[in-house]
Amino acid sequence: MTGQRFVFAWVLPVFAGFFFRTGRVSIFDSYKLRRHRNQIVVSDATIDQKLQEQYDQLTPSERLLADFILAHPQDLALFNTAELARMCHVSKATVSRLFKRLGFSSFREGRTLARQLRHQGVPVADDQGGSVAFDEHLRQEEQNLHRMFQSLDQEQVGSLVDALESARRVRVIGFRNSYPVALHLRQQLIQVRSNIQLLPLPGQTLGEELADLAADDLVVLFGFRRRPKGFDLLLSDLCEGPASLVLIGDESLAPAASKADWWFEAPVDSRSAFDSYASAMCLITLLVNSLLHRSLETGRERIARISHKYADLNELSLTSPKMD
Repeated sequence: MTGQRFVFAWVLPVFAGFFFRTGRVSIFDSYKLRRHRNQIVVSDATIDQKLQEQYDQLTPSERLLADFILAHPQDLALFNTAELARMCHVSKATVSRLFKRLGFSSFREGRTLARQLRHQGVPVADDQGGSVAFDEHLRQEEQNLHRMFQSLDQEQVGSLVDALESARRVRVIGFRNSYPVALHLRQQLIQVRSNIQLLPLPGQTLGEELADLAADDLVVLFGFRRRPKGFDLLLSDLCEGPASLVLIGDESLAPAASKADWWFEAPVDSRSAFDSYASAMCLITLLVNSLLHRSLETGRERIARISHKYADLNELSLTSPKMD
């Protein structure tokens, strides 16, 4: 790789570091950072490694601060210098001194980089105080939905509905935060048609599930941000395979859009720490309702059969709870 590699985040999850000291896994798989022409560039040592190397040379107050950071790395972006110093019972000068050891010009620079994790989907809350106002939350959700619908093309939606109807089998894949979204699509699709499978199965690998994909199969792959490392390999494999591919994700997946037969962007931005998947759920509702109305008679028949089976097995409670 040529040229400089610029850092967008300085903490990533790893099973390394101060596990033995803190009793938990640290998320610092960060790179030691150094300044170059007022920009942050990457060198080799991780934050964990750097702290471990220097731990014996730290003062007692610096050790208190280091232990707190390693035990609560996700909270780093929430505090200012005074708050972090107060929580660790050290001085503000100690905070500044430790971060300079790590290669930052100041604590503020380190905190700024931690906040940039939010763009990658890491839950980082604003420390400006107060909870997210209802109207701000509503505006953000409306913006996400508006962006999603603006990006939709009716012809593209129609062609995907055709494929959902005609495919021999539909395989729905999602990892981490994408998994519950994928599960919801599976739950909706199976009300309308058969041969829907959610992958991966708990504790299982994907190879045996994908080995027999054919040209008349359809794969729906969800890839919202903070995807697992193997995602790129899976995407490449599916693109080279015989089955048609639907790709659904946020803007971080957009560079891969051209590889898929269908691409849908569902924004997940929120006003605070955690992503919102409302636009993705709305897209699923749109697609499955369109599929149902494409073959309304057979869809209604299947829904009726499923409802009868619910009754036969006494699986659902259709009445309001009776409270004493």
